[in-house]
Amino acid sequence: MQQQMAELVRLASRAQNRRTETGIPRVAMVHGAVPEHELSTVYEPMINLILRGSKTMTVGNRKLHYDPATYFVMSIGLPAVGTVHPTSSGEPYLAVSLTLDLGALAPLLVDMPPRHDGTHYDSGFSVAATTLELLDAWVRMLRLLNKPDEIGALAPAYEREILFRVAQGPLGWMLRDIATPDTSLTRVNLAIGWIRSNFDKPLRVEALAAMAALSVSAFHRHFKAVTALSPLQYQKRIRLLRARSQLIAGAGNATSVAFEVGYQSLAQFCREYTRLFGLPPSRDVAMVTDVMRGRRVA
Repeated sequence: MQQQMAELVRLASRAQNRRTETGIPRVAMVHGAVPEHELSTVYEPMINLILRGSKTMTVGNRKLHYDPATYFVMSIGLPAVGTVHPTSSGEPYLAVSLTLDLGALAPLLVDMPPRHDGTHYDSGFSVAATTLELLDAWVRMLRLLNKPDEIGALAPAYEREILFRVAQGPLGWMLRDIATPDTSLTRVNLAIGWIRSNFDKPLRVEALAAMAALSVSAFHRHFKAVTALSPLQYQKRIRLLRARSQLIAGAGNATSVAFEVGYQSLAQFCREYTRLFGLPPSRDVAMVTDVMRGRRVA
């Protein structure tokens, strides 16, 4: 696997220290240190492969650490905090990702034999060991960076192979469940979609449970298992992440932004903001702004 990893490192090293689109549909990469505020966000469903260094991902009260020996799968959109780390010798972090597309995933699963391992799963994110076959598929995908005229013809086939390799592995159940109607993941995902589109509105758990065709107690249980957050905590994370983005962008002050994202109390907004980000809004935004200025100067 060392040969494949070395080639992937060479191919992806052109990325920048932020999410860098590649020109290949749904494939992105990042290289180097990334400021914390850019890694505190709502992550879209994805497969993430670390090529160098490591990353810590915190979702709710769950923390996962992964490195070039592992890959990460997130099958639903989740508010999370990521931290990237260089290697022990100081070489910068490097990673590639594939955003999951149900339009590409569903036909693949139809063509694969069903698997019945007898185990019930719920979580919407996890880490597994990298395989040689998965790395080979990624090598073929990233080689298209040097042959952009071949992307349209070949990228769909390589994307299908990456999905196939993951679907064959220990996290394959996650891809099958999110693409299969009437599973815990798909039921909870309906509620997640509503919360993300209506995060500024009052949240009624009974209505979300009905949307997911579950009892209130079962909905709470499945939602917490899938996201590591309660429905209310999920909504709060979405609100606070959106508020932070708007404050950093200068789109209002704490009062106006707090009410815009759905808070009825400025004091409550400031308490919860400080609890999540470690500083009250004004000091946090000032710190982030200083970091951004430093990057521009550098």
